[in-house]
Amino acid sequence: MSDSSPATGRLRTRDLPVFPVTPDPVRPQVSPDVAAVDHDFPTVGPDEGPRIGLVTLGCDKNTVDSERMMAALVGHGARVVPGVDGAEVVIVNTCGFIDQAKEESVDTILEACALKNDGEVKAVVAVGCLVQRYKDELSQQIPEVDLFIGLTEMQGLVPELRRRGLLPEAGSSTPNMERPLRILSTDTPHTSHLKISEGCDHTCAFCAIPHMRGLHRSAPVEELVREARELERRGVRELNIISQDTTWYGRDLRRAAVQAAGSGGTPEPTPLLPDLLRALLDGTDLPWYRLFYMYPSGITPELVELLATEDRLLPYLDMPIQHGSDTLLKRMRRPERQATIRERVEWLREAVPELILRTTVIVGFPGETEAEFQEMLELLEEIQFERVGAFPYSLEEGTPAAEMEGHLSEAEKRDRLETLMDVQRMISFEKNEGLIGRREEVLVDRTLSDDPEFAAEGHARTQAVDVDGITRIRLPGSRIEPGTRIESADRTAAGDGTRPVATGGGPGSRTNPATTLVPGQIVTVEIEDVLEYDLVARVV
Repeated sequence: MSDSSPATGRLRTRDLPVFPVTPDPVRPQVSPDVAAVDHDFPTVGPDEGPRIGLVTLGCDKNTVDSERMMAALVGHGARVVPGVDGAEVVIVNTCGFIDQAKEESVDTILEACALKNDGEVKAVVAVGCLVQRYKDELSQQIPEVDLFIGLTEMQGLVPELRRRGLLPEAGSSTPNMERPLRILSTDTPHTSHLKISEGCDHTCAFCAIPHMRGLHRSAPVEELVREARELERRGVRELNIISQDTTWYGRDLRRAAVQAAGSGGTPEPTPLLPDLLRALLDGTDLPWYRLFYMYPSGITPELVELLATEDRLLPYLDMPIQHGSDTLLKRMRRPERQATIRERVEWLREAVPELILRTTVIVGFPGETEAEFQEMLELLEEIQFERVGAFPYSLEEGTPAAEMEGHLSEAEKRDRLETLMDVQRMISFEKNEGLIGRREEVLVDRTLSDDPEFAAEGHARTQAVDVDGITRIRLPGSRIEPGTRIESADRTAAGDGTRPVATGGGPGSRTNPATTLVPGQIVTVEIEDVLEYDLVARVV
């Protein structure tokens, strides 16, 4: 959106649902412990229902919201289809976090409107973060959209669709026992996300999330355990724990209990993150849990001990630091400084020697000096994070950073990003080299029936799907001919990119039968070779 666009202020309220899709349970009047009927995406819902295509943009938290939204729509009589092909109604779940994401959201809405103008779809609906901030402007600029619904209005989605004749009347809803709880929509459905809270209490100077999603509020433990159990029943093997700040889980519940007890009263016990993790471990048999968005300041000795003693909590931690200079961290309004970051890393690596640490950093924050940038590089070289996602600063309207002096040019930000990633590539490669000869568990993501050298691709316990590298898997007895070259893709700053390919295999190359490995299977491999981000391994 333009610099002059109006933007809403911070949503300083906790009086919003954690999952803002429907006001009622997806399956009202049915015990939450009763398993739902399985549905296989891509097409879900009654044959006669209106066909609704949902396009999701943005982060993994948006993906969870969309999966819940699809389940709610199916429950109210819709037939959900993948993408926009064959859809009568297109819903775009937008992202409003950075300029690139905003542009992508607007472009996607315009593409859907073009389909409407051509008579291919009946209606276009835009929902989510971008709409929450810019609803009035979007309504004026894209009048072809039939309905704009921000995050605080999401409970009105089903009634509004019904009012426009785009959903059946209430009596036509899908029977309770045929309603899915979430429709898994990724191409690796054996890996999913559990969003444990919504909103954020932090006041980071660069971040617009609180403007869109409100203050932090935690989902009840029992609801999260039931959701995890249902995902496990549907074939999920790995559950990524996500939120805006995962370490903050339960603090809002504890604050409310203290207030309810009054002066001198004894507050009711409430859960914090370690309690939730224990409940998930006790309540499911899921083999892999992976922790994301763990602010350093919120990592406690209890959490470290839990990570060290529970095998199903993977030795992997996503710990965003955003920068490495104390002066810049202060201007960013981050809750920690170098001393805290170093302390938490020391705790973690002492307790979990094989731990993989991932972090994210921002380059080119307003006023960032060359000296501050060098401080960040020095901290990264000192700590040696195995994984780093780096992003150029993006101005967000309504945030304190937007009003700061000293904004860097795009060229300066790009140069610093390239310098940082050059440093991190060497660190990542050296860390990966240390894995050669090690045995590791890998979750198979996809089979490769037409690859002469590799049977499958997957991700190890040390790799998060979509954001880290991949593991290319050979079967026992397969071999690579002399002269074969494994090429690593040119990856983005965040560690994403097109998949690497094997080239140059001679005529004696062996084609592996990919049917011997199945997506969702966990196999033990021995790491034989490494690239900057990726691993090459053989099943043992």
